[in-house]
Amino acid sequence: MFQFIVKRLVWLVLTLWAVFTVSFILMKIVPGGPYQAERNLPPEVEQNIRAQFHLDDPLHIQYRDHLWDTVRGDFRSSFKLKDFTVNEVIAQGFPVSASLGVLAMLFALTLGLTAGIVSALRRGGVLDLAFMALATVGIAVPNFVLASIAVLIFVFKLGWFPAAGWGTLAQLVLPALCLGLPFAAYIARLTRTGMLEVLSKDYIRLAYAKGLSSRRVVLRHALRGAVLPVVSYLGPATAGILTGSLVLERIFALPGMGSHFIDAALQRDYTLVMGMVLVYTLLLYTMNFLVDLSYAVIDPRVKLH
Repeated sequence: MFQFIVKRLVWLVLTLWAVFTVSFILMKIVPGGPYQAERNLPPEVEQNIRAQFHLDDPLHIQYRDHLWDTVRGDFRSSFKLKDFTVNEVIAQGFPVSASLGVLAMLFALTLGLTAGIVSALRRGGVLDLAFMALATVGIAVPNFVLASIAVLIFVFKLGWFPAAGWGTLAQLVLPALCLGLPFAAYIARLTRTGMLEVLSKDYIRLAYAKGLSSRRVVLRHALRGAVLPVVSYLGPATAGILTGSLVLERIFALPGMGSHFIDAALQRDYTLVMGMVLVYTLLLYTMNFLVDLSYAVIDPRVKLH
């Protein structure tokens, strides 16, 4: 376990360095700049601004200094958000995005596992066909289309939820549900497939032969083996939730990291883009690391390499 953790930490450092290098090169070769959209900016003012952010230094000097600041945990000041550092912007937006992502994942796991188990136990029945049909639709429909339909129905037609904003749980439920439903569809299909495979095992037949109740057999014996594909899917699902939240935060006007990231990319805010990219990389890598550990805990036959 210790060797596995050390190796993954080494790969984390290498991954962050590679992402930093590629992002730095891409931002420098992309046409445009953070101050080219300003109107009637005097040349001396532009020169002073470029000197303030060291944009007039040679590229290798900019790369070295920026990398060293990043290693020290200083993402520098934002080019466009006056009087704000990138660390402050991330600190303000992360709780919003984290709340949205966690709630969406809870929705996805709860709905997906429940639908998958019921479908497997009622194989070929009405519930099985209905849940799998809904899962197919959920996989096919993008979350921004689902969000638009949900706003029309639950906001303007029924008036159950507010249209946008941040501050109350009611403002977070609808975007989290729209973000989590497509992943709930994947989890439902994976759970159904895994449950059908496990229910055909000999030890499950033995459990039924010993007189155990169906509830105990399913929850205590079958579910542990059936959720292994779901656990493996949590890594890609986390990536999808992070990228999907960029769009939904814009639709529902949530002040999360996704909204700041889109604005930073459009405005060529180099430092904010770099900080956001590195934070997203760290979150994805950490989630994949936790998935690997949990997979080994759930199934003792899996060895950590």
